[in-house]
Amino acid sequence: MKNSLRRAASAAAVLAVAAPVAAIAQSKAPPQNNYPTKPIRLIVAFPAGGSTDIIGRLVGQRLSERLGQQVIIDNRGGAGGMIGTEIAARAAPDGYTLTMGTTSTHVIAPAAFSKVKYDPVKDFAPITLVASTPYLLVVNPSVKASSLKEFVALAKSQPGKLNYASAGAGSTTHLAMEMLKHTAGLDIVHVAYNGNGPAGVAVLGGQVQALFGSMPAVLPQAKAGKLRPLAVGTSKRSPALPDVPTVAESGYPGFEVSLWLGFFAPRGTPAPVINRLHSELVKIVLTPEMKEQLERNGAEPAHNAASIELERLVRTEIDKYSKVLKAANIKLE
Repeated sequence: MKNSLRRAASAAAVLAVAAPVAAIAQSKAPPQNNYPTKPIRLIVAFPAGGSTDIIGRLVGQRLSERLGQQVIIDNRGGAGGMIGTEIAARAAPDGYTLTMGTTSTHVIAPAAFSKVKYDPVKDFAPITLVASTPYLLVVNPSVKASSLKEFVALAKSQPGKLNYASAGAGSTTHLAMEMLKHTAGLDIVHVAYNGNGPAGVAVLGGQVQALFGSMPAVLPQAKAGKLRPLAVGTSKRSPALPDVPTVAESGYPGFEVSLWLGFFAPRGTPAPVINRLHSELVKIVLTPEMKEQLERNGAEPAHNAASIELERLVRTEIDKYSKVLKAANIKLE
């Protein structure tokens, strides 16, 4: 009888300890069925005012409305987007830290630099694309060139004298101009800034003469006449500036560079969370309201039917741009 009582007491003690431990473990488990239960941080790896920031805020606001939780934009600019992207890669995989990945952060940087501190495939769970946008070559109005042909002639007449801005070493804005330099045989000097916004300000102020910037960041100034658009980097003209020719039309066939933007979470984020985010984001970009907002900023809505498609895109684009960099003998340190 005493042994039975002892065994019962021991079992009760074990249960008494196990219950709180189980409760703690359950409380630490990533929420799935009721996700989200608190605000979500969206890391934008560039400063405010650039294309990634503009589109991140547009989509983030709609996502907040659909999820019933605030989506907080966390701008972490620097190193062409690599600093913020590394922070996102190391965040807890619980669905409460997301990032806006781009061609710059998830393709160009890994293809161009040997010491990137994150792997765009292994460290991230892809969710979906949300937009794509052309790159637009603009110059300060003081530059005596009203077309790409005239700009090339001007640059060749004074080698090493003209400067161009970029959103950072290794960003797509950097690569776009380096590709143009290689294609057209130009000698112009690179000046790296901390994002599209600061780069655009530098061109507006005349500190540098040119920028091959993403459309949302430079379109308002181009339309207002504060910057002069010379050419778009995509294979087709942009509906936002239908009178501006492409680089290919301007004498350099085959030239194409554009920016895509998509949502990613840290690898290991639960599948139900990824699925919920994918569903909501696709619904957002398919609304007429979001289409109109994106097009007003020179972007087009985009999405993936399945999240794995975005991972395939990243892999394909890394291979593509690695070959472009090698062919153009572009080495970024």
